[in-house]
Amino acid sequence: MPEWLLKDENYIPQSDKDTFANKSILSLLSLLSRIRTQSGYKEDKFHVNAALKVTFTLMLVILLSLSRSFTFVVVIYVYLLVILSLMQGEEIIKIFRVSFVMAIFTFLILLPAAFWGNKHSSIMITAKVFASVTAVNILSHSTRWNSITSALKRFFVPDIFIFVLDITIKYIVMLGEFALNMLYSLKLRSVGRNKSKYTSLSGIAGTMFIKSKEMAEDMYSAMECRGFTGEYHIYNKFKFTFADFFYIMINICIILTFIYLGRF
Repeated sequence: MPEWLLKDENYIPQSDKDTFANKSILSLLSLLSRIRTQSGYKEDKFHVNAALKVTFTLMLVILLSLSRSFTFVVVIYVYLLVILSLMQGEEIIKIFRVSFVMAIFTFLILLPAAFWGNKHSSIMITAKVFASVTAVNILSHSTRWNSITSALKRFFVPDIFIFVLDITIKYIVMLGEFALNMLYSLKLRSVGRNKSKYTSLSGIAGTMFIKSKEMAEDMYSAMECRGFTGEYHIYNKFKFTFADFFYIMINICIILTFIYLGRF
């Protein structure tokens, strides 16, 4: 028996940095968990019809953009804070995180105008952006994705727009899971110091492109076999509840407040 077979192997691989792979995995996990949480099988919060939520959220954003009264913006802030107080802590943190980032970005963009004496407009626009992003995020976290697409169909939005929007979200999840598995494989197979780790990005991107092309062809064939004609149909009937009535009355009060304060 050769002597080298009798010797103990004390191979110690060189340490390597996995910052790129770890950050990519964490970002993909965060994105996938966010989409799954939002589109999970759970009841819509506040028990308000999704069509009313979409309508009045869009109306609120339009009123905020048209308003010149800082008092009206403060009233909307109080209204949004009341809604946020009825939500879970994790959702409040996520909503505020996005809203603060967008507000800070807007303030930095408008900072030169503030130095030139236009401070009021800079503060107003920043406050409006914060309130608008918060309102949209509340809609996103309190309404299931399929309920939003159903609401878009009620507003006679073209089917092709709903189809692209719906399929895009599903493809993000499927391709995200595929990319996540590839990153896991890259991390597990990188023993010791791997100098060509960043060059493997082109291979991952190329494989994902081929995989997405194959998935698109399979989906087209499956829809063609099942007789899909590109039309969406709504099977659930609209049921007017007390929560819907209360929600409408609140938004009517907001409209009246805008009429009284909004343009001044």
